[in-house]
Amino acid sequence: MEKFDPQYKKSNFPQIRPAWLALRQEAVLQPEQRIVDAHHHFWDEETAPYHADDLLADIDGGHAVEATILVEGKARYRESGPEHLRPVGETEFAAAQAERAARRGKGLCQGIVAWADLRLGAKVEEVLHAHADAGKGRFRGIRSRAAWSNDPALAGPADGPPEGLLRDPVFQAGVDVLTRMGLSLDVWAYHTQLADVVQLARDCPGARIVLNHVGGPLGIGPFQGRREEVFGVWRAAMRELGRCENVTVKLGGLAMPRTGFPFASADAPVSSEVLASAWRPYVETCIEAFTPSQCMFESNFPVDKGMCGYTVIWNAFKRLAGGCTPDERNALFHGTAARVYRLDLNAANR
Repeated sequence: MEKFDPQYKKSNFPQIRPAWLALRQEAVLQPEQRIVDAHHHFWDEETAPYHADDLLADIDGGHAVEATILVEGKARYRESGPEHLRPVGETEFAAAQAERAARRGKGLCQGIVAWADLRLGAKVEEVLHAHADAGKGRFRGIRSRAAWSNDPALAGPADGPPEGLLRDPVFQAGVDVLTRMGLSLDVWAYHTQLADVVQLARDCPGARIVLNHVGGPLGIGPFQGRREEVFGVWRAAMRELGRCENVTVKLGGLAMPRTGFPFASADAPVSSEVLASAWRPYVETCIEAFTPSQCMFESNFPVDKGMCGYTVIWNAFKRLAGGCTPDERNALFHGTAARVYRLDLNAANR
């Protein structure tokens, strides 16, 4: 069995160990609960590619996943043509994977959240129309990777975002184009940048903003060993952001190495009870600040697969929603995602 490699987290990809994940088997909780997986990726990482068949194998564990939202992961960009249009290749690939899954009666990639450089300002409209054509009715918006740090433990790739991206007037002009076209903006930012997300929401009040991964609370690098301190800062910022009516938040991403939870290095995967206990303060804070109608659960697979399996992560989410009413649970598990990403779940199940 492949051992946990603490240095692997420096890669852009998680270390996925199938034999290790197989050590934890759980029965599916509440198998009747309808689910829209609001956030997953496809990618071509050499040692662990993840495409439609891989996601379907995970879903086949028994949770009632009716539809999914594919979020950009820099996969299958076009290798030629104008530079600003090359990301459209990922939408083309996602649409093809969706059609492949549809032949098996599965609703994968019913929404596609792609990438475009919003620093093109008004000129980004050309790219958005190209994504729409490539998505064959599934294109729903753009994700901006705004997560920035000058610390080596947190810094992304060399082509990562500049500091203060969300405050850039030209970037915001690109957001205005998204809004005019009825598209959403997913944002991936660290907890240290949540004030910028608040400012973006206020500067672009018509924008439909979806904050990824509970707002990116960090637990490595300069934040290692400071969980309580970070939590306090993060909670205050999330409560402020929750006052912005044009923002929703995705509940997930807490199994990423950057959150600092140690479970990936355990001898065997921990249970959904352990995960729910560790993640409860973050999820409950989000639900309180935003309400269930502005929250949606996400697997963030295969990134979070480095810590737990698909059945286990959704069991953890169901435990976290245990105190909610049936209507609140339905919002968290499928209603909010279906509304924000404009999904027709009846069509997805035909």
